[in-house]
Amino acid sequence: MTDRMPSVSLAATPGKRTRTIAMAAEIEAAGFTGIYCPSFGDAIGLCLSIAHTTETLHVGTSIQPIYLQHPVALATSATYLHEVSGGRFRLGVGVTHGPVVKRLGVDTGKPLSDMREYVTTMRAAAERMGDLPPIDLATLRDKMVDLSVEVGDGAVWANASRSRMAHSLELVPDARLGDGFRIGNMIPTVIDDDLEAARARNRATLKGYVALPNYRNYWIDAGYADEMHAAKAALDAKDDAALMVAMSDAWLDDCTLSGPAGRVRDGIDAWFDAGVTDPIIVPSSTSGGQAKAVEELFAAYA
Repeated sequence: MTDRMPSVSLAATPGKRTRTIAMAAEIEAAGFTGIYCPSFGDAIGLCLSIAHTTETLHVGTSIQPIYLQHPVALATSATYLHEVSGGRFRLGVGVTHGPVVKRLGVDTGKPLSDMREYVTTMRAAAERMGDLPPIDLATLRDKMVDLSVEVGDGAVWANASRSRMAHSLELVPDARLGDGFRIGNMIPTVIDDDLEAARARNRATLKGYVALPNYRNYWIDAGYADEMHAAKAALDAKDDAALMVAMSDAWLDDCTLSGPAGRVRDGIDAWFDAGVTDPIIVPSSTSGGQAKAVEELFAAYA
């Protein structure tokens, strides 16, 4: 079993928020490194509850979309969380995905300039409020990695390809890595002795990401051009069966973790070995929801 413990992604599911907070204490007791809250639901609110419920693990957002909140308002919340958590909070921010922004009816500029301006405004506002926590930028492709080095304290991927990480990390100077620049990645994870059932669950999770051009272009850069071109054709034809076929085992196993507990633990070790300092398990289950998936994770590390 690995002695390098990952972090866990935890979402505030409507109707189950109190149970979610209780799970945070259990995750800490089980020895996991941190808890990171996705943009689904109130990530900042959940982080505050977790900070009050736990004592030692890191807690943060992965990520808080910048178009949901004015940077001064987010700086206010972030400085407060940084203080009351005793420095355990990390603020992950990102531009989120095009369909989300469109649904919100938000006018945006260019992602890189929007992010640079947002972080700059937060840092200026914090001079009147107290210290900001470390700021991690949601990243995927090279230009956003460069920006995370320029204005951030870390970078966090979601659904990255492990085979692509060596290329991405070449963009982060050794001096920054030596100073504690965080490298995180959110990894869809399904623990089940039935490998194919676990893979099927992860395929269902990644269907929405394959539909996003930015992700397809990233995976093409990672060496999966055949898969992504086939996926685009299947999406255009609205052929779900063909889309599942396009999402090959090789591609899936490069960006998710599936199968028996030992295989998943070995996969976490492989992500650490690839240079990811903070792998974040995003747990799903073939037989239940978030609580069931977390129970399966505990059993894998018991």
